[in-house]
Amino acid sequence: MTTDSAAQSFLEYQATGQVVSAPGRVNLIGEHIDYHGLAVLPMAMGQAVRVAFRTRSDRQIRVSSSGFGVREFAWTRELAPAASGDWENYVRAAAQAIGRKWGAGRGIDAAVASDLPPAAGLSSSSALLVALALCLLRANGLEASFEELMDILPDGEQFVGTRGGGMDHAAILASRPGCASLVAFDPLSARPIPIPHDWTFLVLHSLEMAEKSGALRNEYNARRWAGTGALQRLGFHSYRQALDGRAEEELSALAQQLDPGMERDSFLHVTGEAQRVLAAVAALEQANATGFGQLLNQSHASLRDKLRVSCPALDRLVEAATESGALGARLTGAGFGGCAVAFCMQADLAKVRRSLVDGYYAGRTDFDENRHVIPVTPGPGALFARQ
Repeated sequence: MTTDSAAQSFLEYQATGQVVSAPGRVNLIGEHIDYHGLAVLPMAMGQAVRVAFRTRSDRQIRVSSSGFGVREFAWTRELAPAASGDWENYVRAAAQAIGRKWGAGRGIDAAVASDLPPAAGLSSSSALLVALALCLLRANGLEASFEELMDILPDGEQFVGTRGGGMDHAAILASRPGCASLVAFDPLSARPIPIPHDWTFLVLHSLEMAEKSGALRNEYNARRWAGTGALQRLGFHSYRQALDGRAEEELSALAQQLDPGMERDSFLHVTGEAQRVLAAVAALEQANATGFGQLLNQSHASLRDKLRVSCPALDRLVEAATESGALGARLTGAGFGGCAVAFCMQADLAKVRRSLVDGYYAGRTDFDENRHVIPVTPGPGALFARQ
């Protein structure tokens, strides 16, 4: 299907059916720790995946997307994966998540439109999964609570071979306008944390792709297993137990019991990042911009040096952002490419943006300022957006 054909289908389904919008998310701080059950601090973006659909009378699911073609299959309770790396797996993941809980029902004809860059660390794939799941629910007259959706959607990502946590889905579903979300697990909660009105964020694309469902899948998963292995060797059953009442110095001493390498470094990153999340919440509540920016810088250093998920392009971009006047910057998302998030005061936004365009991005023929330097306003999640 051509781009024009997919766009035409979107307009057709929009006119005769319904549209579901699921925002991307930018994680302000708390990277590679949600899958260890630790709290994180994302916010929803204004940019989103939008799916226009109409309900069918049979169980066929047919979805088209500009640039990615058409995928069609029969909806059954248990579905086999499509080819590794194929975007159809996100469609199948949504159908299987809904089907396992409520049974396979009526299918949909759907068309996807998005202003989220793919493979950028902004959860475009999770937004697609959420949007498609909500479409299937609506097509079958079903309603689901935040808790019910969070019970089934994170496992859907594993359909494509990655083992993540629930941060992306929680932020995409439950964010509130003007707020970051302190997403905690066991028990699940998403507490809105207001962002001071004179603070602002830029999402900056490194121009390096970070395709988590492709070649880097094993690298992503290895970080999770290293963190879990460190816990087991130290005799803890969870990172909450390891963190309980322990200062940074005690945690560093514990880490010395591990052999040098990924397990030790993962333990240090996870415990340090968990403490930074709580400090960032306090900085937001106190409107401490300098302190918040320093925490972002510390987070990036840990992701670069301990977890080793950065890349030269992201490191240069983060450095360029702070040199341009940002108070802090860090990679956001799984890493290995994709985006950084930079924090600055609203009054400095134009200066920071222009400095980056004229500096880091100068001479790049693949650079598009509107797509790669994105001012971000904290928006509503899919459960609170006007559809």
